[in-house]
Amino acid sequence: MHKFKRKKVKSGNGIRLAAKWKRGFFSVFFSRFGLVILLLLMQILVMMTVWSFFKELLSDYIITIQTIFEIVVIIALINRPMDSSAKLSWVLLITAMPLSGTLFYVWTTIEMGYGTIRQKLVRMNKESSKYIRKHESAAKKLRLINRESSDLGKYLTKYDNTAVYENVKTEYYPVGEDKFVRLLEELEKAKSFIFLEYFIIEEGYMWGKVLEILARKAKEGVEVRVMYDGTCEFSKLPHDYPKRLKQIGIKCKIWERIKPVITSSYNYRDHRKILVIDGKVAFCGGINLADEYINKIEKFGHWKDTAIMLEGSAVDSFTVMFLKMWNVENPQGEDFNSFLGLYDKNIRAEGCVIPYAEAPLNDHKIAERVYTDILYSAKEYVYIMSPYLILDDELTTALRFAAERGVDVRIVMPGIPDKRPIWYLGKNQYRHLIEAGVRIYEYMPGFVHSKVFVSDNIKAVVGTINLDYRSLYHHFECAAYLVGVSCIKDIQADFTNVFRKSSEITLETIKHGNIIHKFFGALMRIIAPLL
Repeated sequence: MHKFKRKKVKSGNGIRLAAKWKRGFFSVFFSRFGLVILLLLMQILVMMTVWSFFKELLSDYIITIQTIFEIVVIIALINRPMDSSAKLSWVLLITAMPLSGTLFYVWTTIEMGYGTIRQKLVRMNKESSKYIRKHESAAKKLRLINRESSDLGKYLTKYDNTAVYENVKTEYYPVGEDKFVRLLEELEKAKSFIFLEYFIIEEGYMWGKVLEILARKAKEGVEVRVMYDGTCEFSKLPHDYPKRLKQIGIKCKIWERIKPVITSSYNYRDHRKILVIDGKVAFCGGINLADEYINKIEKFGHWKDTAIMLEGSAVDSFTVMFLKMWNVENPQGEDFNSFLGLYDKNIRAEGCVIPYAEAPLNDHKIAERVYTDILYSAKEYVYIMSPYLILDDELTTALRFAAERGVDVRIVMPGIPDKRPIWYLGKNQYRHLIEAGVRIYEYMPGFVHSKVFVSDNIKAVVGTINLDYRSLYHHFECAAYLVGVSCIKDIQADFTNVFRKSSEITLETIKHGNIIHKFFGALMRIIAPLL
């Protein structure tokens, strides 16, 4: 069985609250992970047994009912407002496996287990809307800087409950190591509260150093809250980690623990990376709290990741984002006011910033709208970094059309992938993008985990949102939309540096590619929307 140290252990790497997991067969089998998998398999077995019994008992009627059911489901599917490639994937699945495919589609559609969470999130969105102050002067400033961005700002303000902010200082970090140094400096300044919300937290050098400061700050009376995604306790942290953090004065919550119950809510992960300190500064970007993100350990060559720090009024939006997720399970709610309006009112900076969030309950596909708006309004160039390339029809059309209009569209992908099947799927989409004029690069030193757009020397996005179905449709995400801010030149410089270290993919390169990889990518394309 897994053995963990129950008390905090100090080392040169900072605080550790758990020993390294031993991953032998029996330790996994008898762990909470093993128990959950076993119980889920038992539920599936019971359902299959019950179905087999009734099918044998009422075989003639069952076949007729099953056929009618499949036809009704396919008709409903075709008429559903869904990406056409996703519809095609579902129809192929239902055709290939009529019963199981149909039931699987129905199961994901009714969102079994997620309805309650959705209701709570809707309630929390309504309650939190009063905390977002609209800044008319910022909206006017944005309109003067860039008309297209002003129109997008109106859209985000209306449908994402956010605001346009001015006089926001921005710092861009082209690698995780740079963010880590700045993060530690800002944590040391904390006087009132620290909020952390991350997809991945893993014990090691990075988290050990952060935790050392958090524990000391909590002892000094600073309110420290930590929130991470439930998948961490399967692969990164022990299930009782919140209790261990509580023992050193840190409040901790896990978003959607994986439980031994069949539910589609497991599909909706908290992929955000937010750090707010005293309401004065906020960090956002692709960098999680684990050692590979600062290249302390090497998994897939050099880990290329990015982040941004904001100082000023826009910090309030990230504070509200965090508190909404933190209070989803709190029926009494919480007064956010004591955590807002604490930023330095004397900050003066150029440009405007619009923080925004994506959530599965949002029917407007906020994240994709921002990306496509940048592509459709671009005049000179759009440069993109993303670890994955699983595009729906809308994004594919936007990328191709921008390139066909003469816009210099470039996408940087990993040279060394973290998930080879997904990498092959991305490569499968290279040809038709390149044929339209999109230039694609692969970062030769290693893995690109950055999620960055920059366009026309005037606008950029830095956040957590990948170019794939998971980020655009299923995950909770966040980002900062930047217009005319000082750090855009740093983002441009970062892309220039990355292009020098990358290899451009051409049609000739694709022609001489591995035939097995091509076949596997084409096969994966069939189920891409379901990944």
